[in-house]
Amino acid sequence: MNTPALATAVDLISAPLIHKGKVRELYDLGEHLLIVVTDRISAFDYVLDPPVPDKGNVLNGLSAYWFEQTEEIQPNHVVHTDVTKLGDFVKQPERLAGRIMVSRKAQRVDIECVVRGYVTGGGWRQYVETGEVNGIKLPEGLRKNGKLDEPIFTPAGKNDVGHDEDIPFEEMVNRVGREVAEELRDRSLKLYEFGRDYCAKRGIILADCKFEFGLIDGQVILIDEMLTPDSSRFWAEENYALDIEIDSMDKEPVRTYLAGSDWDKNSPPPPLPTEVVEATSSRYREIYSRLTV
Repeated sequence: MNTPALATAVDLISAPLIHKGKVRELYDLGEHLLIVVTDRISAFDYVLDPPVPDKGNVLNGLSAYWFEQTEEIQPNHVVHTDVTKLGDFVKQPERLAGRIMVSRKAQRVDIECVVRGYVTGGGWRQYVETGEVNGIKLPEGLRKNGKLDEPIFTPAGKNDVGHDEDIPFEEMVNRVGREVAEELRDRSLKLYEFGRDYCAKRGIILADCKFEFGLIDGQVILIDEMLTPDSSRFWAEENYALDIEIDSMDKEPVRTYLAGSDWDKNSPPPPLPTEVVEATSSRYREIYSRLTV
């Protein structure tokens, strides 16, 4: 990879920008959507500077890889990832190579479909306080980072601004209906189990992950991204341990730097040091290599 960082594609796309997220930009191609994955990186609800080289290529490449691996068990929104097919919609296509995805338009289901195979992160904090995660009663005596007997489905209400909201499954039923809720739960668990087993063969633990789904003509379609460092918690098996903060294979260098700085988390953060950017870029390239080679 080793491509120049891309902060935005606005000046490179001659199509209407319909949504600009923290990392992805969506453009309207008429029949389809164009998703551009930038190198922007966020933490604590702020987009940080500078962008991280190769981050967008890794996210897009991994999503495309997983979508292809799972298309027989779960239909997805991908049309193609070939920038040369976009013609006059794109200026300087070489700058966007490896970071675009043309997708079918779907009606998004506003639920983050989270699956947890281990009790860690926000799930661990819930468990310590209540003995439950999203209303699911778990056995007593679990330890931080402990593997659950069976993975659990812990949905969140999707918010485009701020944090998503953890909700019990019955609240998901209230929002989208029981039939859709049960179908998304079952599909999410199946996808997690596929990813977990695949990762295990490569010395990686898939601790938890989230999926997004949409509807096209009543059919449930997997959309957005899949099993990337931004949507999943990957642990190298050699780093796994109970009762500690495991160094996850993602933007951990950024979080560690910010946590140790004097930034107040209520104002624009200072630029990231070069060594933090380089360490983070290396993490993204490493997870891509370990999962796809």
